This record gives sequence, C-alpha cells and structure tokens, in this order.
Amino acid sequence: MIDIVEANTKKLLKAFVKFPFTLYENNPYWVPPLINDELDTFDKEKNPVFKSAEATFYLAYQNDKVVGRIAAIINWDEVNIQKKNKVRFGWWDVIDEIEVTKALLEKVYELGKKNNLEYVEGPMGFSNLDKVGVLTTGFDEIGSMITWYNFPYYAEHLEKLGYVKEKEYLENKFPFANVKEELFLKADELIKQRYHLHALNFTKNKDIMPYVGKMFDLFNASYANLSSFVAITDEQKEYFKNKYISFINPEYIKFVMDKDDTMVAFSIVMPSFSEALQKAKGNLFPFGFYHLLKAKKESKEVLFYLIGVAPEYQSKGVTAIIFNEYYKTFNEKGILNCIRTPELEDNHAIHNMWKHFDPSTFRTRKTYKIDL
Repeated sequence: MIDIVEANTKKLLKAFVKFPFTLYENNPYWVPPLINDELDTFDKEKNPVFKSAEATFYLAYQNDKVVGRIAAIINWDEVNIQKKNKVRFGWWDVIDEIEVTKALLEKVYELGKKNNLEYVEGPMGFSNLDKVGVLTTGFDEIGSMITWYNFPYYAEHLEKLGYVKEKEYLENKFPFANVKEELFLKADELIKQRYHLHALNFTKNKDIMPYVGKMFDLFNASYANLSSFVAITDEQKEYFKNKYISFINPEYIKFVMDKDDTMVAFSIVMPSFSEALQKAKGNLFPFGFYHLLKAKKESKEVLFYLIGVAPEYQSKGVTAIIFNEYYKTFNEKGILNCIRTPELEDNHAIHNMWKHFDPSTFRTRKTYKIDL
C-alpha cells in the first residue's frame, strides 16, 4: 500500500529534502544540494517566488518508509499573463515502482483540476532560474549544482503513464584548449569600435552588486521571445542576488556596456562545485564550507550559467567581447574544461554562438506533458 502525505511541517519538509540522499546513496554521479539551502527554497516566507506561485510538497510512504517525493506547482504569472493553463511538477524522486510515481502524480492532477488547468508539465521548478528536466542520456556523467540527476527509469515511468515530450534540453561541453583566441580577438576590437562598447571586469563581489538589478532586467529582455520564459520579478532579483552572487568568483562575471554605461550583454560563469558538494554531503559545517571555498578558488572546470544580450544587439557579434574577456581570465587561471547549462534544443541562436569551440553534447534532458 502507498500512502501519500503532504510535507507541511518542518520535520516532513526535511524528510522531503533528504529522501534523495537515501535514494542516491553512494551514486558517483548524483550531486547533493545543501539541505538548509533547499529548505530555504521551499520556505514561503523566504522565497519571493511564492508571491506569484504556489506549491504543495508530497511524500510517498510504503511500509512506513519514504519511497518517493514530488512538488505540485502553479506559477500564476505563467497562467494569468502568458495564458498557459499549466500545472507543473518538480523535485520528483522515486524508487523504481511505477505505482509510486502514479500515486504522486495524482496529487499534481488534483491541484491542476481544482484550478481548472488544462495540462501538466515537468519536472520543472517554480521559475526559469530553477532546475528543469528529466535526464534522458548522460547517466554516467557527474551532475552539477544547477541540474537534477535521476535514474534512467524516470523517463520510462512517465512514458508508460502516457506522457509525451514537451521540450528537450541539451548540455554541452568543450575543453578550453578548443578556444582559439584568433576566432574573436579581431572581432572584439572591431565591435567595440563600431558600437562604442566596453567590457566591465571585477575582482570584488561588492563591486558587482550595484549592477545585478540591471543584469536581471537584461536577462528578462534577452529571453522574452522564448515561448517557455516567465520573467522574474524585482523581489526575485534581490533574492537570487543574495543567494548566488557570493558563490561566484567576481572574475567570472562579465558585463558589456555602451557609451552611456547601459548594459547590453552579460555572462555569469561558475566554478564547478560538483565534487565539493559530494564531499559536503548536504551540510556547510563542519567541512562543507571548506570544500566549497576550495572549489571556488581552485576548480579547473567552469560552468556557463547565464548569458544574455540585449535584443537590439543580438546577431551583432557582441559575444566576441565576452569570449575575449573569459579567454584572458581562464588562461590565467588554468581552466581545462567548459560546461554549458541545459539549453533548449530549438534555441538555435545560442547553439550557433558556441559552434567555433567544437562542443559535444554529453547529456540530454526533457520535460514531459500530459493533458488533464
């Protein structure tokens, strides 16, 4: 018998967060989150996303043991502004028993039907800055702090239950040795002169903070034409600034400004924290903080987290300026490998941007959809 329980107390939410630690115990590819960070993400008082979204968290029990979890989510901006009558599900983890998956998803259907929504899509988080997609290839590659890892049977469960692919995401990587400076050095100077642009580089996190609001404004403008994009609010900008900027080496944030000091492009790269998070085992203390700090300073692998270009500057080669700045920084730091975050398979503009570095797709993931 499967019992579904709403995780509506601190104790149950902690069980919700900790279930994957049991499911993926000793798995060399799963990257655990920080437990307190996850709990803060689900805290309706701390995470401003709950002002425009709602979520209910569920645990599945079998013989008094947790065997699955799921979050049923509605992003009300998506429903009311974009007119997408969708209920989302995320933070889904389960043992290899399809009946457990089915019982958990019934709770998502209940939320959707109660609010007269038309279909389900997932796994996905509350917003576009959350994790997304079921892993469909690349199960023998270590995950990252900004993606979910799962076993191969996850997609099989959904497909057996009648779900169909809604979106596919590609994850690509390339060795830094593939980056040839001559590909963008000449273009860098030419574009700076033609459009009166200049790059901003940083050595201290505090110097970045005054620009973060403008960066998220540009993020919203850059991705507005993607069908799946839901803009982030001013409160969310502040939340993400406080949550993530301190994790990032200041040298890994690059801005491109015009002659009036208006931001026209930005990029955020993160050091890989995957192995550090595995060593931390979900906790900053006593040793997790040390491992993360060491990775921040010494990691030879980097993750391209976000990149955005103002619509009026897209297709004008502005990324040559960004790549030139990163080339100098990565060369100095001895970076060996570059990884890109999940990108929609039909986002041809972003794929075209990276083609000169001869990237390879090493992981794919999908979101799945079913009508209610």
